Amino acid sequence: MTEKLEDIVQPPMTPASVAQTGMTLNQIGELILRVLYARNELTAQELVQEICLPYEPIVRESVERLLKEQFIGRPGVRGIGEMGFVYALTQSGVARARDLTNFNSYAGPAPVTLAEYRAVVERQSRARRPVDAAKLRQALQHMVVSDELLEELGPAANSGRSIFLYGPPGNGKTLLAEALSCAQDYEVFVPHAIQVEGHIVRVFDPLDHEPVPNGRNGESRPQPRVGEPDHRWVRCRPPMIVVGGELTLDMLELLYDAKSKTYEAPMQVKANNGTFIIDDFGRQRLQPSELLNRWMVPLEKRVDYLPLMRGKKVEFPFDVMIVFSTNLAPKDLVDEAFLRRIRHKVKVDNPTPQQFREIFERVCQSRKVEFSEAGFSYLIAEHYEKAGRPFRAVQPRDLIEQIIEIALYRNTKPALEPDLIDRACRSYFVSLQ
Repeated sequence: MTEKLEDIVQPPMTPASVAQTGMTLNQIGELILRVLYARNELTAQELVQEICLPYEPIVRESVERLLKEQFIGRPGVRGIGEMGFVYALTQSGVARARDLTNFNSYAGPAPVTLAEYRAVVERQSRARRPVDAAKLRQALQHMVVSDELLEELGPAANSGRSIFLYGPPGNGKTLLAEALSCAQDYEVFVPHAIQVEGHIVRVFDPLDHEPVPNGRNGESRPQPRVGEPDHRWVRCRPPMIVVGGELTLDMLELLYDAKSKTYEAPMQVKANNGTFIIDDFGRQRLQPSELLNRWMVPLEKRVDYLPLMRGKKVEFPFDVMIVFSTNLAPKDLVDEAFLRRIRHKVKVDNPTPQQFREIFERVCQSRKVEFSEAGFSYLIAEHYEKAGRPFRAVQPRDLIEQIIEIALYRNTKPALEPDLIDRACRSYFVSLQ
């Protein structure tokens, strides 16, 4: 059962004053102008839902100033009381908003400060609940894993630092890494955006973050209220970001979008309080030594220094469980200095004959193919023992799928019969000699 975040760490609360937002009244007004420029017209209730700041005592003051400056007007009413007042840009407001978007077109939830972001990440890190054997077994229930491997993975998951998974291909290292993330059974808050040196850095990404229900009776766009959780932050499952051979160094830096004039947070920032899996490590476009040099300080100090366009470096927290997964021999990838900075090194080896059989039986059950003792023995004798072929955890799934596909073509029932087994193995196994 997922721990409720408020039972673990105090969630960020809605600011009760302009000063508590970390923004000036002028910056809030500029955000309102950009939002109205993008949305045409909004009621006061819709406006506060867009920027995630309370009407009283923050948005009202900014709206009244914009009315006085004649940047916005009230063309109508669509609701009850002040929250039903409709606001739209005047002609001078359109010109002002257009000028603002030339420097920054961000029009969304108000950003939080970098200082607040650091504080929340640190609180959530301290509040992380340990993974025990029961949680880990539950996260790995879809896999066949030895007790010895569990004993290594458990402490590695609890370190919250860095893990090096290595061993022969096809034995589920990526699945293990993902399961380690799923075993982190808690919730975190992720900000929509951060304000850094006057710039906007977007953090929340629906592709990388999985929101959880906010408990407000299904209300999809809650109205921000003082004394309640701050809706500039999104309650999420711990993030899990997976990257493979496409990883390059520039993907680990702040990405400037010339069109919106904002920055996109790099993957390790989006993964804070969660897991960042580097799959097929060693097959990236960058050399392992380049990644080591880039992350030398973050792995040691738990902070990352990211440069803005003009060169100034900004300190971001680096609270990420990094999982390196590779089929290559560690000695061919990294040196001692790199391995020293990785807390846990775990070898994921080939399954034993008993484990291979258990995997095979599970796959047969899930694919609705009747397990046959005679057929399994034939497979092992003819295509493993005679060929001197090692077991791989992925092979039962692949072979059974081959058998199903062949049977479908032949319009017969898939079964562990010698003819189907031979045909599947001829198609699946390739000699590398």
